[in-house]
Amino acid sequence: MDKIISELRNIGIVPVIEIEDPAKAAKLAGALIAGGIGCAEVTFRTAGAAEAIKNMKAAYPDMLVGAGTVLTKEQVDRAVEAGATFIVSPGLNPDTVKYCQEKGVPVIPGVITPSEIELALSLGLTFLKFFPAEAAGGLKMIKAVCAPYKMVSFMPTGGINIDNVNDYLSFDRIVACGGTWIVPKKALNEDNYDEITRLCKEAKEHIKEVRG
Repeated sequence: MDKIISELRNIGIVPVIEIEDPAKAAKLAGALIAGGIGCAEVTFRTAGAAEAIKNMKAAYPDMLVGAGTVLTKEQVDRAVEAGATFIVSPGLNPDTVKYCQEKGVPVIPGVITPSEIELALSLGLTFLKFFPAEAAGGLKMIKAVCAPYKMVSFMPTGGINIDNVNDYLSFDRIVACGGTWIVPKKALNEDNYDEITRLCKEAKEHIKEVRG
């Protein structure tokens, strides 16, 4: 997990992607990499998620590709088989976490409350997703809730965009931010990969203010 955390901190933004057509995945991965963001979280909100991950990894084996919105052990299996480097869940299901740990797969479950953080700590986890970030109180809430837990760091996701991402990334307990704005559905549906690359470059340039 330490290697993944280091890579995510260097990148700063994890594009959160909902892709219907896995045939677009390789070109999408190329567009992200061309824009300076060599990672992605492909959500299991579509039937083609596993195949999309497989296609991304086949085209770019060194790309950091995670599976998001993973809710079941069966989805864990499909994600791992497809080549996912890590697993992300919107909430904290101890059974799913333990299953990932048994398989040796890094897992980043979602939390909001101190009780959820303590449950995560009891499972040996210190790097967590904070979701839904903006709806749950944003950076102010993160700072308040994590104050007693000095060992915990976060990947906030939900409502984060180009206008507020630097507020989050300026806090040292935040490793990276999940960003749905990097891959707009319209651009993906229209095969506008140049726009996706532009958004990546814009975001990377923007976060230099706080991440250098």
